[in-house]
Amino acid sequence: MTPESHSLTDKDLTGTDDPAAVPPPGCPAHGRGPGATHRLYGPEAEDLGALYEKLRAEHGAVAPALLHDDVPVWVVLGHSENLHMVRSPVHFSRDSRIWAPLQSGRIKPDHPLTPHFAWQPICSHAEGDEHLRLRGAVTGAMSTIDYRGLRRFINRATQALVNRFCEEGRADLVGQFADHLPMAVMCEVLGMPDEYNDRIVHAARDMLKGTETAIASNQYIVDALTRLTGARRAQPEDDFTSHLINHPAGLTDDEIREHLRLVLIAAYEATANLIANVLRVVFTDPRFRAQLNGGQMTVPEAVEQSLWDEPPFSTILGYFAKQDTELGGQRIRKGDGLLLGIAPGNVDPRVRPDLSANMQGNRSHLAFGGGPHECPGQDIGRAIADTGIDALLMRLPDIRLDCDENELRWTQTIASRHLVELPVRFDPRPPQDVMQQPALHAVPHQRPGWLITTSGSGGATTTPVEGRPTPPVAPPPTSAPVPLTERRPRPSLWQRVLRWWRGD
Repeated sequence: MTPESHSLTDKDLTGTDDPAAVPPPGCPAHGRGPGATHRLYGPEAEDLGALYEKLRAEHGAVAPALLHDDVPVWVVLGHSENLHMVRSPVHFSRDSRIWAPLQSGRIKPDHPLTPHFAWQPICSHAEGDEHLRLRGAVTGAMSTIDYRGLRRFINRATQALVNRFCEEGRADLVGQFADHLPMAVMCEVLGMPDEYNDRIVHAARDMLKGTETAIASNQYIVDALTRLTGARRAQPEDDFTSHLINHPAGLTDDEIREHLRLVLIAAYEATANLIANVLRVVFTDPRFRAQLNGGQMTVPEAVEQSLWDEPPFSTILGYFAKQDTELGGQRIRKGDGLLLGIAPGNVDPRVRPDLSANMQGNRSHLAFGGGPHECPGQDIGRAIADTGIDALLMRLPDIRLDCDENELRWTQTIASRHLVELPVRFDPRPPQDVMQQPALHAVPHQRPGWLITTSGSGGATTTPVEGRPTPPVAPPPTSAPVPLTERRPRPSLWQRVLRWWRGD
């Protein structure tokens, strides 16, 4: 089968065999791709959310579109169609090497979306037994994470970040909090806490932006993960990397490094966006915050609502047809590329006819994908967002937005929508000792009149729980209680043992 025989050809896009069938100047469709097909880049794609709805209205649940350099792709807009695609490995693969435009040379090596679809030896791009081997190693290493200890660390990391700006009374919760907390936690999970600093946060953000220094930033992260892999090979510890290395699947150093990079960057980007999105809604929607403050909504429920309304990743490129098939009423041919439409699928009117309806407790969104390639680290992301946001709001209960809502800005790509800044203001507070352990203090004397009595002040009393008579209770003293500093110190362990032995 020649490359020209794959779908999304000129006839598929225009409805005619004439390749010159393009809209005339002045036509509303002028400036689109061949056959007036919508481009997912350029001026028309400044508001991708609106563009997806236009595609849905024109084509239904699966629509043709164009990537950069007018590379054809199908955009899957329907919720059930997305789930069918990700759950059908017989028909659709994540291995981009079967993508027809890539095989034909239509996609050049310098294509701007190459980092999103370039094949790598990782579980996300593998199939069959190889996928089971690599995925099993990743999920096996993640199963060793102590989530109770992880939440304690997230709380300490949150307090440490707040300490950096709590005395100033104002902060940017994107650059000073949301971008930092996931990286601090993931460095701890992977076993490289010493690598966490402003430099690695900047490198991760710079690499995802695709700037001129993105290659150097990527190399900085790769070098850090290479050092980590070598160190854990020599001396394993109780961390994710050591468990990944020692898994029976026997991953090579290259496979380990690439999977560490996948886990680090995916968890960082997704969780940073998630935290920023939830906090933005808390500060801009009075009803949302009132529900949180009033107890009608918990922070985990607020996170799930955000995963519906503003998923951290808008789309994922991509899935690729392994054979001729049909999806959403469209003819999909072997070698076609498809875009996993997370954001448009979450607002599919067939599953959400009322977008203002409460989705608390409903986890059927597409934020973490599905099927064999469903995100294995979603529980880590939820733990970081739940614990971090809750700790922040508890620490700074009067925190509020320090600008008009319409002044907030985003950077948007085909993959995600990232809030640039989230300026806030609050009453200045002193830093806290984030490493202080719970202390044992002397217990104040109980007020003697607290028991429920069944007789006068001079008679016996009865506890409502046990119903046993107790000695008469003296009336409350009229003098002031003894200050805490004047009370007798707590007996030592040896003194308490002696008292127990004597029967005192």
